[in-house]
Amino acid sequence: MKLLIVGLGSMGKRRIRNLQTLGYDQIYGFDTQVERRDEAASKYGIRTFADFETALAQIEPTALIISTPPDLHMHYAHIAAENGIHFFTEAGVVLDGMADLKDRLKHQKKKLVAAPSCTMRYYPGPKKIKEIVDSGVIGRPLTFTYQSGQYLPDWHPWEDYRRFYVAKKETGACKEIVPFELVWLVDIFGPINEVSGMKAKLSDLEVEIDDVEHLLMRFTGGMIGHLLVDVLARPAVRYMRLLGTEGTVVWDNDNQVVSVYTAADKTWRQHRLDAGSVEDQYINPEEPYIEEMRDFTSAIAGTGSYSYTFAEDEAILGLLYAAERSSDEKAHIMIARETGS
Repeated sequence: MKLLIVGLGSMGKRRIRNLQTLGYDQIYGFDTQVERRDEAASKYGIRTFADFETALAQIEPTALIISTPPDLHMHYAHIAAENGIHFFTEAGVVLDGMADLKDRLKHQKKKLVAAPSCTMRYYPGPKKIKEIVDSGVIGRPLTFTYQSGQYLPDWHPWEDYRRFYVAKKETGACKEIVPFELVWLVDIFGPINEVSGMKAKLSDLEVEIDDVEHLLMRFTGGMIGHLLVDVLARPAVRYMRLLGTEGTVVWDNDNQVVSVYTAADKTWRQHRLDAGSVEDQYINPEEPYIEEMRDFTSAIAGTGSYSYTFAEDEAILGLLYAAERSSDEKAHIMIARETGS
């Protein structure tokens, strides 16, 4: 299996590590920046290319791992689909081109593995929460509040936060993290049929993006959830409190614990989570990303499957756009029934 990493920034380098951990040795890289190419070649011993077409012609890759800024995902995804190459894209924020991509994949003669990222479904916290909810121990989920935040200059300590894609309005940091989190929330609690959003630039960060986004969501099953995404929190935080008819779940990612209170016995039980291994200057563990790459490559090999589709991703991004429109229009937005399903 020959794997071409498209984009050798933070996520591209992570994907190289993921694939090498899984035992793949035919890994190649493309980036237009010579510094990134040199770093990837030096740190990971891979061959790199400055020209994408040259890389395609010389490697004839089995798959592309598209780790560019989000506004370039569809460009490379369409090239992959046109050439019958399996592909994976990092978490996206841009809908332009996705409907055409879905249509192209539908009419593709060769069955391609086309995999948008859903990394949070692999995180220990969401996996444990899903297990608890599915077990019925807290009864029927009623409502939750959840914060996901990290101070923007801490995202990439090695580079100026004002100089990479999270500083652009179209691909801003909060805009990116909202769907990153919705992916697992919808997986556990089901489709959303109503959303109300409020977003703003509140801090003194030197970027013209919203640094806070609040979403109030009504799920089709009746429950209501609140999501706060920010790029202000110091230290970084992921914290959730979920209420059910028969108990409560609290996820404290800082302390790597999910606590469950059951009304029947009036006790709390703690589930310790594996903190995993964290690469220098990163804050999130490698293991969820490795699992995601394992599922992608297994799907290509025919020994497994990848469970998240571009139809689902389009629906999740539709929720993001609806929440932002809600904020702009100061109104609740009703979501088409199929969104998030």
